[in-house]
Amino acid sequence: MKVYLDTVGDQFLSSELKILTAFQKSSEKKTKSKAKSVELTTVSIDHWKDQGLKEEFHQLKATKNFKATKDEMLSFTGATGETVWVVGLGNPSKIVPEDIRKSVAKVFKSSKSSKFSEIGFDVSGFNVIQDEALTTKLLMEALYLTDYNFTKYKSKKPDNQETKVILSHIEKKNLTKIQKIIDSTKNICESIHVARDFINEAPNVLNSVEYAKRIEADVKKNLKGVKIKILNKAQIKQEKMGMFLSVNAGSAFEPRLVHLTYVPAKSTSKTKHVALVGKGITFDTGGYCVKPGTSMAGMKNDMGGSATVYGAFRAAVLEKAPVKMTCILAITDNAINEHATVPDAIVTARNGKTVEILNTDAEGRLILGDALDYTCDLKPDYIIDAATLTGACLVALGNQVCAVLGNDQNWINEILQAAKDCDEYMWQLPIIEEWRQDIKSKVADLKNIGTPMRAGTAIGAAFLEEFIKNDVKWAHLDVAGVVDSQSHLPYCSPHGASGLIVRTLTHLLLHAK
Repeated sequence: MKVYLDTVGDQFLSSELKILTAFQKSSEKKTKSKAKSVELTTVSIDHWKDQGLKEEFHQLKATKNFKATKDEMLSFTGATGETVWVVGLGNPSKIVPEDIRKSVAKVFKSSKSSKFSEIGFDVSGFNVIQDEALTTKLLMEALYLTDYNFTKYKSKKPDNQETKVILSHIEKKNLTKIQKIIDSTKNICESIHVARDFINEAPNVLNSVEYAKRIEADVKKNLKGVKIKILNKAQIKQEKMGMFLSVNAGSAFEPRLVHLTYVPAKSTSKTKHVALVGKGITFDTGGYCVKPGTSMAGMKNDMGGSATVYGAFRAAVLEKAPVKMTCILAITDNAINEHATVPDAIVTARNGKTVEILNTDAEGRLILGDALDYTCDLKPDYIIDAATLTGACLVALGNQVCAVLGNDQNWINEILQAAKDCDEYMWQLPIIEEWRQDIKSKVADLKNIGTPMRAGTAIGAAFLEEFIKNDVKWAHLDVAGVVDSQSHLPYCSPHGASGLIVRTLTHLLLHAK
C-alpha cells in the first residue's frame, strides 16, 4: 500500500474510487396540533468540498432511502465514470475515535474485495473529532491493520495488487506533521504484522529454535542498536531455571531464552527501565495432563504473549522510545515423551523455591516464573509480562478483553490508561491474600495450580507474583482471549492472530512517565 497526501483535492477527483461521508442531521418541526414538535432526521453532506459531487448526489433517486446511519453505504457512478461510495457515520455528536477506525476498516476491506487499485479518502469528512492529526492516525491504523493476510501456505496465492491510497483535503500547514504520523503508524502496524506472522505460523515450522532464529534475524535487519543474547539449554541450566526446563523436558527441541536490550540515545541515570516478558509456548499439548482434542487445535497461539511483547518492543525501538527497554522471551513447546515431566513432580525454581507440579497443563506460569526472576535481577523499574495464561480468563472476561493484574496500582493505572487511549479493552482483576495461600503446597513451597474452577486467572497471577523481587513494579497481562479471532473488529482477521495489545504497550512505552 502506497499513501499520498493531497491538499487541494486534485488527486481525489481523479481517483478510481472516492470515499465520502454523510451524517445524520436532526431538526425539529412544529406540528399544527397541540402535541410537541417532532424531530426530523435528514442527511447532511454540507462538508463535501466538490460542488459537482454534491449535485450528483442530490440527483440520485437512491438518496430518498439513504439515512446515513452508521456503516450504511450508498454507491453511485460519478460523471467521469469513477465509483463513489458515501459512508454513513450516523449522528456526529455520538461518534468516538474507534467508530472512525472501524468504519474505515470496513470500507477498505470492501474496496479490496472489489479490487480497486486507487482509493481516495476525503479526510475532512472523517474528521468529526476536529483533530486532523488524530483522524489521520485512525485512518492509517485502520488501513494498515486491515491490509494483512496470512497466505504463506496457500498453493494458489490471492491477487494482492498494491493499493494506492490518497488522503485528500489535508490542511497544507499540517503536511509535515501528518507525514510523520503516517510513518509512525506504519512502523507500529508493521510490528503488529510481525507479531501476527509469528502467531499464525504453523507449529511444526515455528519450534523454539526456529522462533529464536527469526527474532534474531529481524532484530539484526530492522532494529539498529538493539543488543541480543540467546540462551540455549546448557545456559538455561546454568541459570538454574528448573521450572522452565521441566516444561521443556518432553520436547524434541531445545528451549531458548531471548534477551533483547535497547538504550535510548539520550539515556541518563534517571532514564526509566521497562522490561517486557513473554510466554513463548510454541505448541501446548498439555503435557501428561493432555488437552482434549477440541482444545488442542489452536494451541500454536500459546506463544502469543511473547509475540505481543516483541511486537511492542520492536515498534517502540523503531519509534525511538525515551525509556530503556529489556525484552525477555521464554520459548519452548509443552510436549510429551518418556522424559516429560509427570504430575506430582517437584522442581526447584531459579529463585530457590520448590514447586509441586500438579497439572502439567499449567506450564506457562512455570516458564514465566523463572523468566521473571531472571528479569528482576536486571533491576528494571517496571515489568510487564504477557501470556496466554489461562482459559479462565475467557470465562471471566470473554474473548474481547485482556486481564491485567499486578503489585502496583499506579503502574496498572498507567497501563489501563494506555489501553483506553488506544481503544483496546482491558480490565483489572484482583490478587487477594486467600489466593496467595491457595498456591501453597503441603510437600513443597508452592504448587502450580490452586483450587480447580476457582479464580484461575488471578491464582495464576498470584503464582507469578512469587517470582517478583527487588521492589520491581510488576503487571501481568493475560491475553488468552484477545490474541486471535477477533471477528468483532473489522481491522482484525476473523480467524488468526489479532495483534491486539501491541498498540497499547507501544503507546505506554512511548509515553512512559
